[in-house]
Amino acid sequence: MTTVIEDPETLISRFGWPDYLVFAAMLSVSAIIGVYYACAGGKQSTTSEFLMAGRSMSTFPVAMSLIASFMSAITLLGTPAEVYQFGTMYWLIGASYFIVMPATNYLYLPIFYKLQVTSAYEYLELRFHKVIRCLGSATFTIQMSLYMSVVVYAPALALSQVTGINVYVSVTAIFLVCIFYTVVGGMKAVMWTDTLQVIIMYGAMIAVVAKGHVDVGGLSAVWNANQASGRVEFSDFDVNPGKRHSVWSLVVGGYFTWITIYGVNQSQVQRYLTVSTMKQARDAVWINLVGLFVLLAVCCYGGMVIFAKYADCDPLSAKYVDNPAQLFPLFVMDTLGHIPGVPGLFVAGIFSGALSTVSSGLNSLAAICLEDFVRPFCCTGMTDARATNVSKGLAMGFGLLCFGLVFVASQLGNVLEAALSIFGIIGGPLLGVFTLGIFFPWANAIGAGVGILSGLGVMLWIGIGTQVAKAHGFLKLETKPYSIEGCRVINETLDTTLAELGRWMSSTMASPQAQTEEEPLSIYHLSYMWYSTVGCFTVIIVGLIVSAITGLQDPRKLNPGLICNTGETIYWFLPKNMKEFLRFQVGDDYIAVEDQQDVCKEESNHKGDEINPVFVSSDTHLDGQVKVEKSEETKL
Repeated sequence: MTTVIEDPETLISRFGWPDYLVFAAMLSVSAIIGVYYACAGGKQSTTSEFLMAGRSMSTFPVAMSLIASFMSAITLLGTPAEVYQFGTMYWLIGASYFIVMPATNYLYLPIFYKLQVTSAYEYLELRFHKVIRCLGSATFTIQMSLYMSVVVYAPALALSQVTGINVYVSVTAIFLVCIFYTVVGGMKAVMWTDTLQVIIMYGAMIAVVAKGHVDVGGLSAVWNANQASGRVEFSDFDVNPGKRHSVWSLVVGGYFTWITIYGVNQSQVQRYLTVSTMKQARDAVWINLVGLFVLLAVCCYGGMVIFAKYADCDPLSAKYVDNPAQLFPLFVMDTLGHIPGVPGLFVAGIFSGALSTVSSGLNSLAAICLEDFVRPFCCTGMTDARATNVSKGLAMGFGLLCFGLVFVASQLGNVLEAALSIFGIIGGPLLGVFTLGIFFPWANAIGAGVGILSGLGVMLWIGIGTQVAKAHGFLKLETKPYSIEGCRVINETLDTTLAELGRWMSSTMASPQAQTEEEPLSIYHLSYMWYSTVGCFTVIIVGLIVSAITGLQDPRKLNPGLICNTGETIYWFLPKNMKEFLRFQVGDDYIAVEDQQDVCKEESNHKGDEINPVFVSSDTHLDGQVKVEKSEETKL
């Protein structure tokens, strides 16, 4: 069988005015939504309106925004390429979603929702110290800035493949539109454009994959082609942490990767708090679970369809494309490019994923920078109107910063692995410090600080070392087998290239590769799916050890609203006395701010001393709620 792939010039010529029209319509509607919310309602004149949508959003747009924030162009391009190159094992990461979402809803979300904060990192100040809050916020800023640059580079690469437009021209266009509607329309514009863009993403992916499915001969043809090449694989139980994808790394490692996002990430936490009740927030997470799994399934099956199409002529080996992320765009233009508007729909879908993620990121970065740095340190008496303007300026500034970081993202290679590695390297320690605070009432501020610094140090060492080892050729990924036997020869040059490739592939498969003279450290072989797990546990272990050395926190004096009651949430099925033991006496001697001030005033009246404000608790958010809960317990 001979596979015919058109030359790049022919493919580019297929992207005509109907496609540009579809793409332009998506950008225009996104901008119009921004303008609408700039003029409607509160007109984005307060920080509550601009950053938190007035805490009045409904469930559906919040659910769609949760999907859009992190299932972006990385998923749409990276997942099909992953399955095409390495097989179907990655599909099992979907199993981790069914653990992540209940954990989010019942372990992490209630803590943040009861606090009603704008910045998730305010929790770290209430639980530990202001320094830990600033450290967490700074870490998130680095993480999100790097991630957004990867997210934007991926669709720009896709657009370059199908239209011939320069990658950096595309990047500029994305950032201009995104910054515009994020700054003028605030959180409401971000979330409603997310909703529109999610619909476009699903429409584009389902349409493309369905048409490809029919063209290659249906499910049996897709399955047989992938099975014949060894790509159908769901039962690799290898416990070796160096195994890139196994059941353990995808389910357990996948849990820690995604709970980093849904449990403690500012972008997601901020969305939970835009609704008026916790039930609405939880419902949004459940809807998001369904949408997340469906999109994963469509993208993974898309990778199988692409392989079935090119089973006898690998576009990467034949040099039709230079990067795995270009496989899906090539497939679209090669099989559907002759249908007016379909390539435009695909590009609109890819760009929708990028726009939704970047707009969410810009809004969240503006929120934490304002709340965690500007207000506490620069302008303590700032009016709300001025704070709103500062937030808009911050969103614009972060947009320009991320634009510059795109040049770094272009050097990261596999976009899916790059994105998840960023979350593991930086997000894992962040998850660790929140988990240390929420589930370990004995941890103190010194332990949290040393723990997060240790976690970041270890993960940066592993991450940077791995990238260096890859750059020097010491680490190479083993892909599933390819074939170029069915490639149609377009010209003499390509004929020579294919012949040389054929000889090279034959010799490579016939004899084992020579051992590299220098072997990298074993830790550099660690699968990127374990990064978040290692980062999280490093923080927890170091944090508890340092806390024990410097003096454990007394759980009885902690605000109980800052600690997850594991006896009622995780171990609810145990007898009552065991559940009470697992409460660890948290909050038994806790004194609310008002009560503490009354005690201090009484002592001041007797002794004539002034109150020292250093020793007054700052846990103001939950005092009222704790008092109500204690009074209800007394009544019972």
